[in-house]
Amino acid sequence: MSPHSPGRPQNRLNFSGGPGALPASVLLQVQQAIAEVPETGLSILGISHRSDWFAAVISELETNIRTLLGLSADYHVLLLQGGATQQFSMVPMSLLHGKTRPAEYLHTGYWSGKSLPEARREGPLRVVWSGEAGGFRRLPGDDELPFSADAAYLHYVSNETVEGLQFHRVLGRDDVPRVCDMSSDFLSRPCEASRFSLIYAHAQKNIGPAGVTVVLLRDEVLRNAPDDLPGFLDYRSHIETHSNFNTPPVLAIYVVLLVTRWLIDDIGGVARMDQINRQKAELLYRLLDGSHGFYRGRAAARDRSMMNVAFNLGSPALEQQFLAEALAAGFSGLPGHRAIGGVRASIYNGLTLAAVEELAVFMEDFQRRHG
Repeated sequence: MSPHSPGRPQNRLNFSGGPGALPASVLLQVQQAIAEVPETGLSILGISHRSDWFAAVISELETNIRTLLGLSADYHVLLLQGGATQQFSMVPMSLLHGKTRPAEYLHTGYWSGKSLPEARREGPLRVVWSGEAGGFRRLPGDDELPFSADAAYLHYVSNETVEGLQFHRVLGRDDVPRVCDMSSDFLSRPCEASRFSLIYAHAQKNIGPAGVTVVLLRDEVLRNAPDDLPGFLDYRSHIETHSNFNTPPVLAIYVVLLVTRWLIDDIGGVARMDQINRQKAELLYRLLDGSHGFYRGRAAARDRSMMNVAFNLGSPALEQQFLAEALAAGFSGLPGHRAIGGVRASIYNGLTLAAVEELAVFMEDFQRRHG
C-alpha cells in the first residue's frame, strides 16, 4: 500500500501545530504507566503528588533539563501550569510591575502579539520592531533592532508557530535581561541558555503533552520582584515548593521526564536532535523551492522555521483539495492556523524523519496530479 493510499488513516501521522507527536517509545511507556508504573504498582493517574516517587520524578526531570542545556546552579527549573499564556502575565508581573523603564518586546507573529496586552497591564512597554505591516513574513535584521541599554528586559518569541518564522541567533544586549518564549522549539536545538535570564516553554510541541510549562530562571531575575503577588503567580512560591505549590499535572510531568530520557539516551542530546530536525525541515523546504511555484513557502528563506513549515498552494480551492487528500492519506494536522489559513507541517522532535519522507512523497504525487 502506498503511503498516500486512502486505506492508511488508522495510522495517521501527526503534523499538528500542537499538541505534537510523541516518540513511539515514550507512548509505549505512558501506556504502561496508565495501567501501572513499575516502581509503584499503581496507575500514574492515581499516584499522589506528595509521594516520594513523584518527588524523585521532579528531581530527575530538573537534572535532565540542566544536563541537556548545560545550565549552571543559579538557574531554577520550574514545572508550572497555565501554558505560555500564563507566562505572558507572570513575566511582567514579576519584572515590570511598578517600573518606570519600559520593557522591550518584539512583535514577530501571532503569539508574540498575544503577549503585548498582558505586559501593558503591568508597566511601560516599547515595541522595538513589528512585522505586522508586512504580514509577518520575515524577521528583523540586527540593523533594525535599536535596543536600549536601560530596558527593564527584552522579550521575544524564538519560533512563531503560526507563520513559520524562527530566530537562528540570540537577540539583545548582554547587559539587559533576556526573556524568551521558546514554547515551540525548546529542546529541539542548542539554545545558549546561559545568555537568558528567563526561558519559558509549554510542553505540547516538543517535550510532552499539554498541561505543563517549563520555566527556567536565574536567581537574580527575582531580586526586585514585588512582594504582594498572589502565591500561584509568584515564581518564588514554586521555587520554595519544588513545583509542588498546588496539585501539579503528574501525568504530564512524567511524560516530559520520559521525553528527556529519550533525548539523552536514545537521541544523544539536543545537538543531535537539531541535526535530525534540520534534515526534516530541509527535505520539505527543498521540495517547496523545487516545485516551480506549485508550493509557495510563506516565510523569508533566512527566517524559515525548523519546526513549522508554512506554505500555500495556487488557490484556496487547491489548498482545500490538498488538505482533504492529505487527511485521507493519513496525514493529520496540516491545515494552517485559523489566523492565516494555508498549510502548515509541524515537524517537532517526536515526528520521525520517515514520517516527513512520507509526506514529501505525497506532496510530489499531488503536484504531479494537479500541477
